Amino acid sequence: MTTTSRRRIGTLSLALLLGAAQAAVAQRVARDDESAITDPRVQHRTYTMKDTGETLPYALFVPASYDGTTPYPLMVSLHGAGRQYDWLMGYAGFLDRAERDGYIVVTPLGYTRRGGYGYRGDERPDQLAEQDVMSVVRLVRDEFNIDANRIYLWGHSMGGAGTYYIASRYPDVWAGLAAAAGGGMSASYVDEDAIRHIPFLVLHGSADETVPVERSRASVARMKELGMEHLYVEIAGGDHSLFISRSTEVVGTLFDFFNIVAKTHSQSVVKVPRGTETGDAPGWQGATRENTGSI
Repeated sequence: MTTTSRRRIGTLSLALLLGAAQAAVAQRVARDDESAITDPRVQHRTYTMKDTGETLPYALFVPASYDGTTPYPLMVSLHGAGRQYDWLMGYAGFLDRAERDGYIVVTPLGYTRRGGYGYRGDERPDQLAEQDVMSVVRLVRDEFNIDANRIYLWGHSMGGAGTYYIASRYPDVWAGLAAAAGGGMSASYVDEDAIRHIPFLVLHGSADETVPVERSRASVARMKELGMEHLYVEIAGGDHSLFISRSTEVVGTLFDFFNIVAKTHSQSVVKVPRGTETGDAPGWQGATRENTGSI
């Protein structure tokens, strides 16, 4: 083989590698930008991602009471795999509670509908999924008067795993975390030391056939070992999705939790008893509540 031939083969191989790398990044398809929610209270917005030049969508809810004079809490919500970026805003009573309790809510895409928010690895698509979340958070913080002590992160399924990961990467941002049927403290992408100071709500249905409830039980057990402030709500007979998406009570639990935690949560006058209880209070029927700490 001549030197020229070797150079040509080498050049071709490099081109193929570059093409493969570009293809790995170019995983976005038209359906990634589809929305699900038609409620006029939801703003469907876009921005241009600086690194790629792509236009990415996100959804925003701003309470009618917001006038910019008072800092408002921000809730960042991460959807599950395959769902539209605004999917969580359609959960039962979600927008009504956000309006009542005065939360600005944003739902980023995570680059693609199955992007994982970065927790699946460190390839370029993973990096862009993570970057999308934090870029949207920055956009909202720049535009609105956000209370820096009350920025919350939560997600469902893939979004739950993304919550553990994003919180581990940016622990100083969040005042409280919540994961519904997704993720866990033992995952390789979780930095326990980074997030052990952040109050954490874990929600799961006992009959989940997609993500076994044992994962959340193990995660909560680890939280207890670490002395983390946490609340675990297990819905008896609950499945993977409908236990929260169609339940105003479970959605309400999410808001109730964030209402009582902030970066100054140790000064909170609201106390939740230690130990494990069965849910006999309104909205807790059929649930198991396990509480640790002083939230």
